Amino acid sequence: MTSPALSYVTGQSTQALIGETIGLNFDRTVAQWGDRPGLIVRQQCIRWSYAELGAKVDAFAAGLLALGLQPGDRVGIWSPNNAEWVITQFATAKAGLVLVNINPAYRLSELEYALNKVGCRALIIATRFKTSDYVGMVNTLAPELARALPGRLTAEKLPKLEMVIEINANPSPGMIPFHSILEMGAAAHHERLRELAAKLQFDDPINIQFTSGTTGAPKGATLTHHNILNNGFFIGEAMKLTPQDKLCIPVPLYHCFGMVLGNLACTTHGTAMVYPGEGFDPLATLQTVAEERCTGLHGVPTMFIAQMEHPQFASFDLSSLRTGIMAGAPCPIEVMRRAVDSMNLREITIAYGMTETSPVSFQTSVDDPLDRRVSTVGRVQPHLEVKIIDSEGRIVPRGMPGELCTRGYAVMLGYWEDPERTAQAIDAARWMHTGDLATIDDEGFCNIVGRIKDLVIRGGENIYPREVEEFLYRHPKIEDVQVFGVPDQRFGEELCAWIKLRAHEHLTAEDVRAFCAGQIAHYKVPRHIKFVENFPMTVTGKMQKFIMRDEMTRELGLQEAKTA
Repeated sequence: MTSPALSYVTGQSTQALIGETIGLNFDRTVAQWGDRPGLIVRQQCIRWSYAELGAKVDAFAAGLLALGLQPGDRVGIWSPNNAEWVITQFATAKAGLVLVNINPAYRLSELEYALNKVGCRALIIATRFKTSDYVGMVNTLAPELARALPGRLTAEKLPKLEMVIEINANPSPGMIPFHSILEMGAAAHHERLRELAAKLQFDDPINIQFTSGTTGAPKGATLTHHNILNNGFFIGEAMKLTPQDKLCIPVPLYHCFGMVLGNLACTTHGTAMVYPGEGFDPLATLQTVAEERCTGLHGVPTMFIAQMEHPQFASFDLSSLRTGIMAGAPCPIEVMRRAVDSMNLREITIAYGMTETSPVSFQTSVDDPLDRRVSTVGRVQPHLEVKIIDSEGRIVPRGMPGELCTRGYAVMLGYWEDPERTAQAIDAARWMHTGDLATIDDEGFCNIVGRIKDLVIRGGENIYPREVEEFLYRHPKIEDVQVFGVPDQRFGEELCAWIKLRAHEHLTAEDVRAFCAGQIAHYKVPRHIKFVENFPMTVTGKMQKFIMRDEMTRELGLQEAKTA
């Protein structure tokens, strides 16, 4: 009698890992595709070839060295999407500086924590974005700026911060204008850059991204050249990117989706990076795709929904589109099908991962059958290992749900100066424990069935909210839905669904329950149903179910049951 196949997969590939730094790889791209479009930023009217972008990256990298920054120093960037962000990403890598991505939505205490946690010597900021007055917030934390010489800050609350660089031709007192740094590098600094190119190692840390769960202070996931360069390359391979492609990137650069799945997937293939705006806007994204004849488009599911639901959607010619990535949150099957059909995204892929794994560990391929591309997150990425384990750490048989763990080149070095939380996430054998529940089938395709903490246990029955969400997406009047558990005296937990309807549609809770009757098991039918206009989300489009759960717990008067 043969034992059942286990849920363990490895990414076989004839394509070797890239054994060089981001700077050397970027130089190779500039040399090979210098005359091709490199960066297009719609809101700034910027159209640079790779050669033009490369020259600005080198000038800025030399300028950073002229400021006195040394390899290993941390440089924060707090800005929405713009050309300066892209220049900074590659310039810091070439100068051996560690780029610290700061969420554009952060407020005072979060900014103070992030800068002090990793000890940023320099901070690059936009002037403002939406309701965020970045200059005002930095001045509140460091009032000493008003009297400081630019680059010579001494601030009580931010003791390591010495220089603030503003993306503005006329910066606030004490701040250095971004564009002036492009002129600072002397011949000696350019020579120093060439020396560093030979000395920097691909295992050096190059990027810190803050990740936060529902509790505790944010953790600084520390990533290397090797981590994110290779991940970007293999992501681009799965999409079959070429120098003829133009990728529209409306997702935020501060997150892996923008800077790895976007920028590094492009630069490793000579593909043009196209930015439709500072932040996501469905109309601007549609206009950009049509005007630039983009062949690829990235986004989280809510972004694709917003574009397809836009009143002017039908007026745009999207026939140039071919591929792209839907990721960043569970991708509903019906949304994927609509994107393929109505946006011409016949080769769209789904990617799954987490910041701590650089981020992608599974991705569908343009060659996968459509039903697999819309219903799974694909197969394991090249050179990575994945296993699915039970609560005791044993690998489960194929098809059984358990926690997904990833090992290989993509796993972060750890959380910055936080060995305790690093040890909780990465075990002694270097497996990164994701906290996601998944299954792997006999062909190696992976399905994410939920988060361990999102699993709802109702009267002893395990319910995966994702499964119920997928079913409710089939209703023609439902645009978006989120399902989660709330406390219940009798069953321990009960299901709750927050539902957003399509424009001008009407449904009652009883209509929803009638739609479920006889189609899914009775215990999976949501007991509590609330119709909403919007969902609480992170700036990257991830749903914040813990906020929904807390709000419903209060609304339904379930506080006592919750703490019983």
